[in-house]
Amino acid sequence: MDLTQGTAKEKNNRAKKMMLWFGIVSLIMSFGGLTSAFIVSSSREDWLKDFQLPPAFTISLVIILISSVTFFMAKRALKKDNRSLTTILLISTFVLGVAFVVSQVNGFNEIIALGYNFTGPTSNVTMSYIYVIAFAHIVHVIAGLICILVVIYNHFKQRYNSQNMLGLELAATFWHFIDILWVYLFLFLYFYR
Repeated sequence: MDLTQGTAKEKNNRAKKMMLWFGIVSLIMSFGGLTSAFIVSSSREDWLKDFQLPPAFTISLVIILISSVTFFMAKRALKKDNRSLTTILLISTFVLGVAFVVSQVNGFNEIIALGYNFTGPTSNVTMSYIYVIAFAHIVHVIAGLICILVVIYNHFKQRYNSQNMLGLELAATFWHFIDILWVYLFLFLYFYR
C-alpha cells in the first residue's frame, strides 16, 4: 500500500500511528540501555546477588496484565458500539493503572524497609538500578493514565464509535506496550543476578 494515497484523514491517522511507533521504539532503546547498564554493573564487587524483588512488584505484574485485558475488551466493546460496557472497561483500566502505581510505591517501601535507599549511606548500586528502572516505568504508566483519562473524556463526549476509534486505538497500543514492558522488566529483574 502506498502511504501517500488516501484521504487527508487516512493520511493523518497513519501519521499519528507512525509517530506513536517511533516513540515506542525510542522507549525500547532507552529501557534496553538501562537493562544493559544493569548487566554491565552486575560485575561490581558490591553487587547484590541474592536480592529478591518485593512481593508488591509481583502483585503489580498481575494488576497490569489484568488492565491490558480490560483495555482490550473496551476496544472490542466499542467496535460493537456497546458504549456502556466500553465505559465500564475504560474506567476499570484506569483504576487498575492507579492500583499498579500504588503497588509499585508499596514495592519501593518494602525495599526501604529492608534498609536500601536510593542514595546515601544505606544505598546499594543494585537497588539504585531497580529504583531507576521501576521509577522510569512508573513515569510512563502515569503518561498512559493521562492518555486513558483523555480517552474516557472523549468517550463521554461521544467522539468515538465503531467507525472512529483512533484515539482509543493509540492509547490502547501505548498501554499494551507499557504493560509488556513491565513484564519484560519484571522478568529481567527477577531472574537476572
